[in-house]
Amino acid sequence: MRTDEATEIRRPIRAWLPVPALIALAAAPLVLHWLGNVDDQRLVDLDVYRTGGEMVLAGRPVYDFATPAPQLLPFTYPPIAALLATPLAAMSWTAAQWVWTAGIFATLMVAVRYGFRAVWERLDRARPPAGARWTPPRSLWTPLAFAFLTVACTYLMPIRDQVRFGQVDILLVALCLADCAARRPAWPRGMLIGLATAVKLTPGVFLIYLLVTGFGPGARPEQRRALFMAAFTAGLLTLLPFAVIPADAADFWFRALLDPERLGSNAATTNQSMRGMLIRLYLPDALTSLLWLALVAAVGWCGFRRARAALLDGDAMTAVALTGLMAVLLSPVAWIHHLAWVVVVLGAIAGDGRDPVRVRVAAGVWLYYVVPIPWWGVALKAAEIPVLSPVLGKLVQNAFGLGALVLVWLLGSWLPGRRVTFRTFQASDVEFSARFRTAAG
Repeated sequence: MRTDEATEIRRPIRAWLPVPALIALAAAPLVLHWLGNVDDQRLVDLDVYRTGGEMVLAGRPVYDFATPAPQLLPFTYPPIAALLATPLAAMSWTAAQWVWTAGIFATLMVAVRYGFRAVWERLDRARPPAGARWTPPRSLWTPLAFAFLTVACTYLMPIRDQVRFGQVDILLVALCLADCAARRPAWPRGMLIGLATAVKLTPGVFLIYLLVTGFGPGARPEQRRALFMAAFTAGLLTLLPFAVIPADAADFWFRALLDPERLGSNAATTNQSMRGMLIRLYLPDALTSLLWLALVAAVGWCGFRRARAALLDGDAMTAVALTGLMAVLLSPVAWIHHLAWVVVVLGAIAGDGRDPVRVRVAAGVWLYYVVPIPWWGVALKAAEIPVLSPVLGKLVQNAFGLGALVLVWLLGSWLPGRRVTFRTFQASDVEFSARFRTAAG
């Protein structure tokens, strides 16, 4: 190997060394704020996971406990999640908080790494702009952009809530995204989707995604193989607890899973699923259920159809983003932190960053999910202004769920058209430049 080749390989490694420090420095106010919260309000969902692991180690019923007052939160995840939480139970509470928070940022970086891959590939090919007086060394372009986008995603409200509550959603996003986007995975493709589905049922939408992209006209055999592996992994991890903690496994699948109120108040503002938005209309229960099922059918058909079209068109990131939004919209309960899929949505909209319109739209979506819009709706309703409070307040309260519906349209309908428009514009620009050079010659 020549010396210049070895240097080219080593330089990017050195360039990446400051990235964790930059991200840690920018995220420190958020982390220190929530890890410095009062003890009974700190990382309350992590406390649920850890206590579930403690129940397994102590041989006590996993689905009969609740965390200490004032939270009183039960364990709501499949029994394999309790088994996987036993290492957390072996740590001190302080150590578990720091380890889990570090894991949140590690998995966020995985999501940014795959979600914005088109940006990194473009930067690797880019050259300094003509006439620029100074630009950072090329070896720093991708690391600095990666740090910037990771920090930007950190302050999305769904990601802030990961840190606030000690949630698992960004890990599930990273698992499903890596499984779909890795070009040469070191694991059998589909295994990570199966793991995510076994731990928390909502990633099961990716089984539907693999099904619709693995069969039918233009289907891809690799999607079919991934489906079989995902189903096998999810099934194996679902059956395993029946051999290790059989009473808890039966209790979850035949009792706890059937009680939606174990997840918390389904009418709360934080439930931004379609069902949550309908519940807040306070219609008769039967009508609410009927409307919800109709919406699930319509939105699911549209979302998975558009995801399949995106994959067959070569846009895997849009396909993954659409499927992730289905996990939020179709679920009976989807808290704001479930919208961690917005990280992938931003990457799909921005593309490689060459189209300024797509970049501006991505920036607008980012800002929309940074500010706590649903809580503005709560405040507006509390103001009790005639007509304005009950109507506009309700719409604003549902802002993130309604926004997710708009994102399905944006990714499924607007984005394909925009790509065609931009390619046409580029072709026209190239043709104009060629004619100008010919005329000038």
